[in-house]
Amino acid sequence: MPSNNVSRSRSCHVVAMAVPGRGHINPMMNFCKLLASRRDDVLITFVVTEEWLGLIGSDSKPDNIRFGTIPNVTPSERVRATNLLGFLEAVMTKMEDPFEQLLKRLEPPVTTILADTFLFWAVSVGNRMSIPVASFFPMSASVFSMFLHFDLLVQNGHHPIDISERGEERVDYIPGLSSTRIADFPSLLHMQNPTLTRFVQAYSWLPRAQCLLLTSVSELEPQVIDSLKSMFSFPIYPVGPVLPYFNIRDSSSVTTGSDNLNYFQWLDSQPCNSVLYVSFGSVYSVASAQVDEIAAGLRDSGVRFLWVARGEASRVREVCGEMGLVVPWCNQLKVLSHSSIGGFWTHCGWNSTVEGLFSGLPFLTFPLGIDQVSNSKAAVEDWKIGWRVKGQAGVETLVKREEICGIVKRFMNLESNEGKEIRSRARKLQKICQEAAAKGGSSETNVDAFIRYITQLPSH
Repeated sequence: MPSNNVSRSRSCHVVAMAVPGRGHINPMMNFCKLLASRRDDVLITFVVTEEWLGLIGSDSKPDNIRFGTIPNVTPSERVRATNLLGFLEAVMTKMEDPFEQLLKRLEPPVTTILADTFLFWAVSVGNRMSIPVASFFPMSASVFSMFLHFDLLVQNGHHPIDISERGEERVDYIPGLSSTRIADFPSLLHMQNPTLTRFVQAYSWLPRAQCLLLTSVSELEPQVIDSLKSMFSFPIYPVGPVLPYFNIRDSSSVTTGSDNLNYFQWLDSQPCNSVLYVSFGSVYSVASAQVDEIAAGLRDSGVRFLWVARGEASRVREVCGEMGLVVPWCNQLKVLSHSSIGGFWTHCGWNSTVEGLFSGLPFLTFPLGIDQVSNSKAAVEDWKIGWRVKGQAGVETLVKREEICGIVKRFMNLESNEGKEIRSRARKLQKICQEAAAKGGSSETNVDAFIRYITQLPSH
């Protein structure tokens, strides 16, 4: 329970609630910090489970952001990847009541609920308590549209579907979306399951929210965002990139621990654009056999690399040779922005994708689940700034070390025509993302418009 020692001069009180997972909490907190930095008369109560308070409670934040907690009613962050469907089911069925009870206790009165789109019950709570709800979508606008138009997949015989047999079939009937392989739709849309039903239910509640915030950039996905704006009667604010870009030049917290090298010192000693940064996210694990092939392929390529291998770091460090540095964790956005980094081998989670775009890097894509196949498709086919390492998405095949070695060497060849072309396009997208976030940019303008909207709402 947050303290009640709060200034009464606050113009509004926003309660923010994300799905309790890193890929949802990070963008929500980044956006809340952006709001708090723009208006010190806005109070934000950021609601997390007790477990997540232990994970992020000591992180630095503005004075006008405080934490509120609900009990641990969902599976632990440590095990959720082993039963993602069970985790999502708990998120959608067990968090509503403790969240509502917390709202009733909070002071000053709550004027806006800022809720993850997948927490559809937050709209119901807001409607019952007469509190306006802003829906916050932490993935791409294209993925939002894929879920929104799920009924079109059913009507066209593309759900349920066996992607090992029909994954290469193309869908060209989703408004605003370019032609897309069935295999490149989020994995939840391939099969019939209770969680998918809940996701569809989340979208049915959207018209009862007061506005929608997209963590994308208007100029990055213009057709799909324009299509969405024509479908809804409430305001839609694309506010991406939702990144802690205001902290990039902060020199604190650059080590991985007392028993690890300072990876920034290592990066400082490498030639410009010579290092491949490798990270596959914080949720899904790559199979050990595949990790071994990646380690051998990187070693044999002779390319410099920095690999965030999490729990596998000690084991793969022994295989990787002298050209690379293997660490269990790093400050990813700062690393991607370092002058020695010349490419990003990524799982294509949306946060990582946007960080790579903001840093002007080309991608090697290695999607593992959820929306990652869709983001990989955008990078490879729409933006043309990357190559796929994996073959057909959703089909488990081992990518051998010889193939990895070859594609890594080609990808990091800065003198080849194809290497120059993808890097040139990546720099153009970097300019788009950075200009959107800059003063007068599209996203900065949308953030200001959202702030004006919530500060004009009455207390309840």
